[in-house]
Amino acid sequence: MGIKKNLSPDQQAKLISVLKTRFEENRQRHPDIEWAKIQTKLEANPEKLWSLQEMESTGGEPDVIDFDSKAGEYIFYDCSEESPKGRRSLCYDRKALESRKAHPPKNSAMDMAAAMGIELLAEEQYQALQDIHPVDTKTSSWLKTPKEIRALGGAIFGDFRYGEVFVYHNGAESYYAARGFRGALRV
Repeated sequence: MGIKKNLSPDQQAKLISVLKTRFEENRQRHPDIEWAKIQTKLEANPEKLWSLQEMESTGGEPDVIDFDSKAGEYIFYDCSEESPKGRRSLCYDRKALESRKAHPPKNSAMDMAAAMGIELLAEEQYQALQDIHPVDTKTSSWLKTPKEIRALGGAIFGDFRYGEVFVYHNGAESYYAARGFRGALRV
């Protein structure tokens, strides 16, 4: 039996209220975007609301960061100060998870993101978020890894230290209590 991927009308209204409040309190993230248009899109796409609720319930604090005028889509990112608490201690992907013989983590970042209906932030997206305000000053977040790096067994992650954004590499099978992942969702 599959996971129910819709919210009740009450859950939808509550989530939209939380998202609207966050949107209004963080205008620097989206100075030229109007809430009413976002709400119309959200109400027309209940499966996206379900994904946003997953982002919210795992500590991501999703908010609108951009609008893709070509696709007509608003782009939400996890904007929590630190890597979302409900998405930490994960290796990078399924292949990495299956390679762990001893002490495997409970899940992988890529599998969890897919189950939530979101994508890991790419390096450019992570930098754009950091340009708005520093995040991951005490934690780090897995980032969408180029295929060439992943083919060699690695994966990339980012954080903010010493006033700078750093992108590093690690073995994809590694996992740490302070490393999670940030996601993006197009609506």
